[in-house]
Amino acid sequence: MTPYAEVIGDPIAQSKSPLIHGFWLDALDIAAEYRREHVPPEDLAGYFEARRDDPAWRGCNITLPHKQAALEFVEDRGGVRQSIGAINTVIRAEDGALIGTNTDAGGFYAPIAGLELEGAHAIVIGAGGAARAVLFALSKVGIGRVTILNRNVLKAAALLGHFGIKGDAVPLGAPLPPAALLVNASALGMVGHPPLDLDLSPLPEDAVVYDAVYAPLETDLLAQARDRALDTVDGLDMLVGQAALAFELFFDAEPPRDRDDELRALLVK
Repeated sequence: MTPYAEVIGDPIAQSKSPLIHGFWLDALDIAAEYRREHVPPEDLAGYFEARRDDPAWRGCNITLPHKQAALEFVEDRGGVRQSIGAINTVIRAEDGALIGTNTDAGGFYAPIAGLELEGAHAIVIGAGGAARAVLFALSKVGIGRVTILNRNVLKAAALLGHFGIKGDAVPLGAPLPPAALLVNASALGMVGHPPLDLDLSPLPEDAVVYDAVYAPLETDLLAQARDRALDTVDGLDMLVGQAALAFELFFDAEPPRDRDDELRALLVK
């Protein structure tokens, strides 16, 4: 019986997680698999019910649109519902329980850990599960103010209150304020989704633009930022960072991060 983990979502064909985990499993010579599983929203409860009885299943990563809904089907022993309010990883505990957790926050923050964000102003696009992880991380480093751009302004404003962050919620298309960091935590700009149309001219010259989208890797947002010579962080940085934390939970082994350059070359082919 070969142990395995997988990634679930709707859609799921775009996911690069099997490449990442497969690379690490091969590098460490671990006899396990990492799969891709298409799970539409109406099948989410049945998915977890089936995996609950599969002893080979080590857990799963979760992508759009299930990061909040999945909380209903797993145990929340770490208080993720009250803190981040979304999960991106489920693991099987030693007692057989399915436990939800979130590695997105750590994966998001790792590439910008060197920035001085305490008291700074940040802009976040989106108010879904990924945005929750971003806001959680920003709240922990003492961000001064956050402007959230989202279609549903009330939902965005509620997130600011949930995380105790000062700021404002404005509709998509509103002019950007000057800010030290801009993060696209939405699906806008992703293959199969509407484009993200922003005017970056209000950002200062030392601003950092961070796009969590990784398909395509070179988004219009990042291209526009580079045209202005702004520092950028692409979606692979967050994807690999959160995957590394999940890999250790699934397979009880640290991934070989000294081979990140080799992995990145594989992912951008």
